[in-house]
Amino acid sequence: MGFSSFLGRVLFASLFILSAWQMFNEFDANGGPISKELIPKLTVVKKNFSSKLGVALPDIDARKFISVIIFLKGVGGILFVFGSTFGSFLLLLHLALTTPLLYDFYNYRPGKPKYNQLLNEFMLNTALFGALLFFIGMKNSIPRSQLRKKTSKAKRA
Repeated sequence: MGFSSFLGRVLFASLFILSAWQMFNEFDANGGPISKELIPKLTVVKKNFSSKLGVALPDIDARKFISVIIFLKGVGGILFVFGSTFGSFLLLLHLALTTPLLYDFYNYRPGKPKYNQLLNEFMLNTALFGALLFFIGMKNSIPRSQLRKKTSKAKRA
């Protein structure tokens, strides 16, 4: 069970780690290719929150936001490989921040190709979110005494 659990965590986390590595390699003065897609969406979110709250919000720096995404994916993925619940919380935070922002299917009409593509990606990330919640739930359901390996004491003759 130990090896298969580790292998499962490696395969699951590889999605996040490799994505963070790719974003890190593409990161430049503007934030990389993702910034072209992210900047208009961050602007819309800022306007929506400003109108709902009735106060002007400061601009969201896309470059810093992308840096946070890279950090959450990379560090969260690496910690998750080693079974850390903190790593899974970092990945949950990443998914909670980026999924509704990047995969905004709700801004398109059903039946359009972009709608279907975004809805599919949104549901995929929702499933990953659920898998992380499942991992945290399973990790917390195991009693602490079972998590520590019991050492066998030498028998006296």
